This record gives sequence, structure tokens and C-alpha cells, in this order.
Amino acid sequence: MSFWRNIFGGAAEDAETVEPVNIENAVRKAGRAEGRVQGVGFRFFVQSNAKSMGLTGWVKNMSDGSVTMELQGEPQTIERLIAKIKRGNDWIKVTNFEESDLPVVKGENKFAIRY
Repeated sequence: MSFWRNIFGGAAEDAETVEPVNIENAVRKAGRAEGRVQGVGFRFFVQSNAKSMGLTGWVKNMSDGSVTMELQGEPQTIERLIAKIKRGNDWIKVTNFEESDLPVVKGENKFAIRY
């Protein structure tokens, strides 16, 4: 495991695509994290963990210091990722996390960092 993956808890490999879950079982969540979430590897942390869990979507820094994201996959897997996001690590400290439901995006097969 690389140094950064050890720190940020990412997947063993950064696969380009993720096998999409059955659309019948998938849900999509919008999330907004506040706290110490910029300049600490938060987007990489979210992307790496999402990919390792088979989730799709995206994550993006916002000008107000928060980070927004959309997560798509099995409901219990999304909840596991959100719990991990809320726990953070030595550098990441989430003080508030808001989430809401969104329509599923058919055919999505990647988890991207947006700029």
C-alpha cells in the first residue's frame, strides 16, 4: 500500500471505472461536508473509498470552504461511506454533514473529482 493510501484509507488500486450496481437497487445521495475538509486530501479520501466500495458519483470543493458530493450505489454501502466521511482521519475533521436524496443517474460508471 502506498504512503498516501495508507494515510487516506483508499483502495489498493485506482480503477478508472466502477461496475455500476443494478439500477433497481441503486440510490443517489447529495452530500455537503463542512469542517476541515479542504487542503487535507478530503476529495481523494472520498474518491478512493467510494471506488473501493463500488460507488459512483463525484466530489467537489466549494468556494465557501465546504465540499459537495453525489454518491450512487447500494443504500447500505453509501451509509458506510458517509459514516467513514463523518469519522474522518488525523487531518480531516467533518463538523457537519448534510445529505438528501437525488434521482439515480443511469449508466454512471465512474467516481470523479470535479474542479
